[in-house]
Amino acid sequence: MRKRIEEWINWVLYDELIASKINAPKHLLGIHDYGEGQIIVVYKPGAIRVEVTSRTGKKIHTMEQMTNEGLFAIYFDKKEYDGNKYNVVTTYEDGTIINSADPYSFESLITDFDTYLFAEGRHYNIYEKLGAHPMTIDGVRGTYFAVWAPHARRVSVVGDFNLWDGNVNPMQITANEGIYELFLPGVEPGAVYKYQIMTRYGEILYKADPYGNQCQMRPENASVVADISSYKWKDTSWMKDRSKISRTDRMRMPMSIYEMHLGSWHKKVEDDDAGFYTYRELAPMVADYLNEMGYTHVELMGISEYPFDGSWGYQVTNYYAPTSRYGDAVDFMYFVDYMHSKGISVILDWVPAHFPRDAHGLGRFDGMPLYEHPDPRRGEHPDWGTYIFDYGRNEVANFLTANALFWVEKFHIDGLRVDAVASMLYLDYGKQDGQWLPNEHGGNENLEAIALMQNINRIMEERNPGAYLIAEESTAWAGVTAPASMDGLGFLFKWNMGWMNDFLEYMQMDPYFRQNNQNMLTFSLSYAYAETMFSSYPMTR
Repeated sequence: MRKRIEEWINWVLYDELIASKINAPKHLLGIHDYGEGQIIVVYKPGAIRVEVTSRTGKKIHTMEQMTNEGLFAIYFDKKEYDGNKYNVVTTYEDGTIINSADPYSFESLITDFDTYLFAEGRHYNIYEKLGAHPMTIDGVRGTYFAVWAPHARRVSVVGDFNLWDGNVNPMQITANEGIYELFLPGVEPGAVYKYQIMTRYGEILYKADPYGNQCQMRPENASVVADISSYKWKDTSWMKDRSKISRTDRMRMPMSIYEMHLGSWHKKVEDDDAGFYTYRELAPMVADYLNEMGYTHVELMGISEYPFDGSWGYQVTNYYAPTSRYGDAVDFMYFVDYMHSKGISVILDWVPAHFPRDAHGLGRFDGMPLYEHPDPRRGEHPDWGTYIFDYGRNEVANFLTANALFWVEKFHIDGLRVDAVASMLYLDYGKQDGQWLPNEHGGNENLEAIALMQNINRIMEERNPGAYLIAEESTAWAGVTAPASMDGLGFLFKWNMGWMNDFLEYMQMDPYFRQNNQNMLTFSLSYAYAETMFSSYPMTR
């Protein structure tokens, strides 16, 4: 039997496995038909005995140790198991025994159609495929991991469940698009993980999950497996009523918006970096205050996960995860649900304009520019020290479009206020001569960003009638709230920054000087009707 196994094994792949360079481990590991029989191959470094059993444990077969490094295999002269219907029992030198299904026996959940849509930039539910998803496959509980890293030499899932060893669970690359995937049996919600990425140049990176739904509390920065499907929403009537509101109806409805930062609005322990109330604790306090003050909407600053408190959430590292400062993703769902139960709409500040350089984040994700534009004249903000998304790359545009839909569809957010739109519109925003590149027509307009915003507004209106996007746009760009069909950006509202800044400056003046500065209160009327404007009111509590 050993000879048959040695004949079947691709020893080139084995060398790649041992060198931690393998990107298609399912071609070597797992269960395979071999003539009229089957072969099962596993890699268990440090094991002294490995057995294959049926799920019931009634049939036990001892595997042969093929190499000293931990490659075990067994050959059956007829088909013994159907697909993944077997377990691997591993005994280690310290006496530990692990009984688990074989990760490399499960089929990929990434289809050719998924990769086609993603490459086209039109897979608007891509967050249901990429990321970490707890699930049960063929009776086996575990978590399915998938990540886009087309420039990587190898990607592994690492975490407490495998002692952060990248040799244990290398992921399988798909045929197209550079997506790596693997189902890990036994990994449950709450498991801490990262992706260990070997770059083309042999560098090892540890990255948080771009599509992950939960993160560790800073300063820790790994991702956490989360089950966001477990929350039972109670706002069915609210969502049904919202879907009936047309664009015209929304513009006619009264709106009184309170802008707030959850972490500084009210703290459980003042002067304590971790003294926050949770989403669930904040919900009734915020709702009571807003109703007492007569507000109809709350605008939340900085909810997507971010590493530095001082950024107030405007330098995002994890776009698909509510910040863990106030609880987990399900806790934030409760917050939104509670606001709806009290008649309060929820607007979320959303930051697609740039992202920080933190090592665990999106920057140089697989060792090369991926989410950011490769040319620093297009891909970096020199003043902010951040990266700029490559809006012209379909997969990146897909990441952002799907993210906008994610917050509205999965978290029932009513509206998104898009931050720093001006920095997206202008290629020379915040840059000196020589620091930027003109577009194909020689102008300073970012044509790819314009197309992205038009598409997001169009898709949002098609899929989620009643939800809306608001542009925080600080220049005189024409047509911010005009429909895309009229060459506008398609936003429903433009955030009136000018009036707010003028008003706050006016109120800070000594009353004696206000009499000569009344124009600060009226100046906004000169441009108020050029767009559909509104202003939110800053924190006053």
